[in-house]
Order: sequence, then structure tokens, then C-alpha cells
Amino acid sequence: MRVITFGTFDLFHRGHLNVLKFAKSLGTHLSVGVSSDALNFNKKGVFPVYDQNDRLDLIRELKMVDDVFLEESLEDKRNYIIERSADILVMGDDWAGKFDFLQDICKVMYVERTPSISSTLIKAEIFNKSR
Repeated sequence: MRVITFGTFDLFHRGHLNVLKFAKSLGTHLSVGVSSDALNFNKKGVFPVYDQNDRLDLIRELKMVDDVFLEESLEDKRNYIIERSADILVMGDDWAGKFDFLQDICKVMYVERTPSISSTLIKAEIFNKSR
């Protein structure tokens, strides 16, 4: 089985690792789409701390990851899945239901986020400690 997942992977943390390990456990090949800087800015109104090349390199070095590519558009998920012949799409449960329309080409699974950790929370904590 071929699995695909997507994320920003900024300020890499335990939650990211948990999602990637879970996704890899579902198959023999894991493709990971790393959101481009422009996509992140359009989606969240801020750029990631680490640029897309650094984030691509970080994910590429993980032993459970077989393929890494730049995700440039949320609307292209279908194409990314088809291009990589993915059987399963894994997303965090903060996206629950939003990708169900892709169930005609692959199984869609939403994994529970790791409690009390996110890049947004880490950034807020760093900002508050620096004040």
C-alpha cells in the first residue's frame, strides 16, 4: 500500500513524528507533501519559520519517508494522490471531513493530533517568553 500525507512541518515536533510514523505503518511507501512558503502564507497569513527548502530537507532525511515533494496548492491534492499512486491519504483530524471527496480515488484517514503540541503553540510560547 502506498500512503500520502501533507503538512507544513515547521518547527518539527513530536506531533509531526507521530503522524508520519502512523502513516508509514499503514503501507510500504510513504510520500510526504511539504507545503510551500507561498501556500502557507495564503492559508495562514504568515510565513513558516523555516523556508520550504529547509523543511523539504528535514522531511527527506527521515527514515520512514520514501518520497518528498513540494505542495503548492490545496486544490491539487487529487493530482498529487494520482501522480504518486497513493492508496491512502492520511491527514490530521483538524482537517476531518475536508478531504472526504477524495474517497473515490483512495481511502481517507484522519489521525488524532498529539495533544498540547503544535507549531502554532510553540511559536506563541517562544513569543511570550521573549517579552
